[in-house]
Amino acid sequence: MVIAANASVGKPWAHHATAILAGLLAGAVFLFGVFDMTVAGSVHNPLAVDIGIMVTGLAAAGLASKPVRERAARLIPIDPDNPVHSLALVLAVILLGTQIASLAFTNVLAADQQLPPLNIGDLLGQEVPFLVIALAGVGLWVRRNLAASADRLGVVVPAWWHMALALAAAGVFFGIGQLSGYLSQTLTPGIAQQVDQSSQHLFGGLTGATGIVALALIPGICEEILFRGALQPRFGLLLTAVLFAAIHTEYGLSIDVLAILVIALGLGAIRKYTNTTTSIVCHVTYNLLIGLSLGGAILVAGIGVEVVLVAVVGYVLWSRRRPSGEQAMVENASVR
Repeated sequence: MVIAANASVGKPWAHHATAILAGLLAGAVFLFGVFDMTVAGSVHNPLAVDIGIMVTGLAAAGLASKPVRERAARLIPIDPDNPVHSLALVLAVILLGTQIASLAFTNVLAADQQLPPLNIGDLLGQEVPFLVIALAGVGLWVRRNLAASADRLGVVVPAWWHMALALAAAGVFFGIGQLSGYLSQTLTPGIAQQVDQSSQHLFGGLTGATGIVALALIPGICEEILFRGALQPRFGLLLTAVLFAAIHTEYGLSIDVLAILVIALGLGAIRKYTNTTTSIVCHVTYNLLIGLSLGGAILVAGIGVEVVLVAVVGYVLWSRRRPSGEQAMVENASVR
C-alpha cells in the first residue's frame, strides 16, 4: 500500500488512490475486530480490545474523507491531497488506537512474560520493518533515488558539534531514565516490579557484549529513521513523540512511559534543529548507557564527561548565536 501510494503521487487519479487505500486499510482493521470478536476460536482478544480495534478502524476510515484530512492539515504539516501523507496518517491512527486499546484493556506486562526471551534475530525481525517502512514511505526507487531519500530522511553527515550534542543529550536522557526509575519505585512499586520483571524476561538473552551492542544499534537506527526521519517532518514533533511512546508497550501504563515520551520529545528537538544522524547517535548512546548499567567510579567519570560535553555544546551554541547578533547590530547601525 505504501508503494502504491508513492506511485500515485502527482497522478490525475491520486485522490481516488488516497480514498481507496485509506478505506481498504481502515476497513481491514475494523473487520479484524469483528472477526476476532465473533468468529475466532478459543484464543482471542478481550471484548473491550476488539471494540477498541473497531472504533480505531472507524476513526481511520474517516480520514478517507478529504475535508477530514484538511482539518488535520491545520494541526500537522501534511498535504491532504498527497496519497502518501494520507496513508501515513491512517497508519498512525491505527497504531495509536490499537496500542491504546491493548494498554487499557489487557495486562501487557504479564503477556510479555509469557513470550520467549528475545534474541538478536527477534530484535531484527521487530525493528527492521520500521526501517523498511521508512524507506518505502519516502519513495525509495519510486519517487527518489538513494541520495534523495537519505536527504529527505535527514541522514546526512553531521557537524562535529552535532556529535557532542548527541552524546551530551544521551547523558541527560540517561539521567531522566534514572529519575523515572526512582519515582516509579517510590510511587508505584508494584508496577515498577512488573516492568522490571518483564524487561529482564524479554531482554535477558541480550545481556552479553553482542546483545548490548545489538540493543543499542538496531532500535536506535531503525526507530530514528522511521519516527524522526520519515514521520516527524509530516506529523510534527508532538504527535511523532506520542507514536514513539506508544510502541514501547513493554513499560505498560507506568511512569516510565512518561519518561519515554520526554526522551522522544528531546530526540525530536535534536532532529528538528540538526538532523536524524544526530538523533540516531543520541538514541544509540542512550541505549548503550542503559545496557551498561553504569555505577561506582565509572558513573562518576561519566558525570564528569557529561559536564564537559554540556559545556562544549553550550559554548558552541552561544558562539553560533553571537555573530548573528553582532551582524544585526551592524545592520541596524548602517540603517541609522
